[in-house]
Amino acid sequence: MDRQFLRYPGFKRKALTLSYDDGVRQDKKLISIMQKNGLKGTFNINGGMFGSEYSGVEVGRMTIEEAVELYNSSGMEVAIHGFKHLSLAKVDSAIAVNDVIKDRVELEKIFGRIIKGMAYANGSYDDDVVDILKKCGVNYSRTVVSTEKFELPTDWLKLPATAHHNNPRLMELAEQFVNLPKGRHFWYDPPKLFYLWGHSYEFDNNQNWNVIEEFAEFMGGREDIWYATNGEIFDYVTAFDRLEYNAEGTIIHNPSAIDLYLSYKDKEVLIRAGETVKV
Repeated sequence: MDRQFLRYPGFKRKALTLSYDDGVRQDKKLISIMQKNGLKGTFNINGGMFGSEYSGVEVGRMTIEEAVELYNSSGMEVAIHGFKHLSLAKVDSAIAVNDVIKDRVELEKIFGRIIKGMAYANGSYDDDVVDILKKCGVNYSRTVVSTEKFELPTDWLKLPATAHHNNPRLMELAEQFVNLPKGRHFWYDPPKLFYLWGHSYEFDNNQNWNVIEEFAEFMGGREDIWYATNGEIFDYVTAFDRLEYNAEGTIIHNPSAIDLYLSYKDKEVLIRAGETVKV
C-alpha cells in the first residue's frame, strides 16, 4: 500500500526524531532537555572509545557506567557508530566489517538489548559499506545529508536527515513542519517526518544550548506529533510496508507485532498486531 495511507500511532500524520553521535557527556544535558519537552531519539555510540577524550571538546566521552545509566534510564535508543569511529568507505572491507560488527556485539553486551541501527562515522559510506551493513544485520543507518524536507526515507541504509541543529533555517523549518497544511483531501496526505541530528558537544563548543532548548520547547508537547526513536519509526513504517491485502483491497492482514493506523477509503482504520480486518 502507498505510504500516503500510513498514519502514526493515534492517527497522527507527523513524527519527530533526533539522532546524536559519539556518546559524550553533554548527552546528559541534551537528554534532560529532550525529556522535559517529551522528545525522543537515538544515540550512536563507539563501543571501543568509552571514557576517551575528544579532541576540541572540554568534556570527553562517557564511561560505560555513565552511558548505561543515562541511556537505559531515559528510554532512548542506542545505535552503532563504529567501534573505533572509522571512515568505513576509506578502509579495507575486512576492517570495516570488524568496526561495525564489533561495535554491535559490544553495545549489545553493555546495554542488554538488540541493536539494529547505526549512523555512519564521519558520514563515510559507499555501496560496499551498505552491503556490509546488510550482512551485519543493520536495519538503518543515518548519513550526514540534510534535505530540509520532511519525507519518509526511501532507502533506510542511506538515511538522510531534515537538518543539523546548526542549520540557520532550523526554526523556520520547525515552523513549516508544525504548520503543515492539510491537503485537499486529508485522507490522502502523506505522513511527514522531521529528523534532527548533530553532536551534543557542539552546544558547548558553540555556546548555543539555546538552539536546542528553543527547538525542543517549540516542537514538544504537541498532540499531533509522534515523538519516537529512529528504531521505532523504522519498525513502524516497515510493519506498514508488510501489510497484506486481498485482490480487491477490501481485506487487510497485519502480520507484524505492531498495531498499525491507516487512513483508508476515507476512514480511519486501526489494524492490531496479527489482526485481519475488512474495510
